[in-house]
Amino acid sequence: MRTSPSTATATVTVIGLGPMGQAMAAAYLDRGYRVTLWNRTASRADALVERGATLAATPEQALRASDLTVLSLTDFDAMYGILEPAKAAIAGRTLVNLSSDTPEKARAGARWVTELGGIHLTGGVLCPPPLIGTPDASTFYSGPRAAYDTHRAALEVITGKTDYRGEDPGLAALMYQLNMAIFWPSMIAYWQAVAVAGAHGITAAEIAPYATENFAGMGHFIDFYAPRIDAGNHAGDVDRTVMGLASMDHVVHTATDAGVNAAFPEAVRDIFRRVVEAGHGADSFSRAVELMRKG
Repeated sequence: MRTSPSTATATVTVIGLGPMGQAMAAAYLDRGYRVTLWNRTASRADALVERGATLAATPEQALRASDLTVLSLTDFDAMYGILEPAKAAIAGRTLVNLSSDTPEKARAGARWVTELGGIHLTGGVLCPPPLIGTPDASTFYSGPRAAYDTHRAALEVITGKTDYRGEDPGLAALMYQLNMAIFWPSMIAYWQAVAVAGAHGITAAEIAPYATENFAGMGHFIDFYAPRIDAGNHAGDVDRTVMGLASMDHVVHTATDAGVNAAFPEAVRDIFRRVVEAGHGADSFSRAVELMRKG
């Protein structure tokens, strides 16, 4: 991992100071970068300014302060809302947009920046704010390879690992959303378990080690099913959807018997049910992939 600012990236601007943006700005300060900030709520910059960062009065001033600007915003619409009045300052500068949005929104945003004479790199950060600046955290990037290479040392300040996915600005957004499609439902599944456990007087801390072990074991299943799915093999030699449906029915009733909202497991059960009703009850539950592909 590269830890020292290069000549090209010793100065950086961070726009957007939610928890993630604040963590990124702090990481740059830790590495000796000259950091310029802008945020709608200026007071969020106070602690960083005390550490030596500069708070710009306007987005245009923030952009002009550095060749490299990191955007940490809610979505790409927020980028337009903030930078449209400052678009004259985009020319000749590189914008690293770490805001979450769809691949198509990322492509449109990249075109907008490029048409204004700037360079756009899309990014997708795969860690929470407390892990920003650590060597094992990772971020997807896509966009112009030359810009990625030029600013790689600065990008590695945010996360020690960077995964460049290609020139298409939508690819980093796609890879990020694929990971979010796994992360959010997985965590909701844990909240569901916590709610049911709590109804029986069992604490979240008590089931945490078992949940951690469960999540750790998921890698085995992913590695097992991935090549089979790619080969179109949904044979019921290891598992059968009809058994999954029965199991999810037990999960739903366990929740409802405890007086816990069962909307989430009911949605999962419905997927199993649809596969069975399509005539694939004897197939592996990986057959659900084909059902989802059909919309």
